[in-house]
Amino acid sequence: MFEGELVAIYVAPAGGAPMEAREEVEAVAGRGLVGDRYLDADGTYSGTRIPDDQRAVTLIEEEAVAAARAEEQLELDAAETRRNLVTRGVPLNHLVDREFRVGPTRLRGVKLAEPCAYLGGQDAARSARRADPPGRPAG
Repeated sequence: MFEGELVAIYVAPAGGAPMEAREEVEAVAGRGLVGDRYLDADGTYSGTRIPDDQRAVTLIEEEAVAAARAEEQLELDAAETRRNLVTRGVPLNHLVDREFRVGPTRLRGVKLAEPCAYLGGQDAARSARRADPPGRPAG
């Protein structure tokens, strides 16, 4: 298996709420992370597309965030990806359909999580604010 590292942990208390960094978090089997919106099926996508127990924890590679910043010229913080765990040195695509561990917690890769529409909307809103900052006269 791979010897990468966990570089950040994020949870959001409700759908659409800002992600909050944590030093550690408790994982609940089949439900998610304590303090996160999906633990209590309160996420934006709860009950849609895939079963909630298959979206209990989401991961993203720190390298993918850096690549998006460079390739798309985005001002993107890892928390804005809306993923719970940020890794370094782990090719996450290779973990689909496999069991793996993050510390003492056993996880199973279910599917790739493509960037969500929520993130796209946030980026569009940021771009609009840069183009038309508050207080600037219209026209």
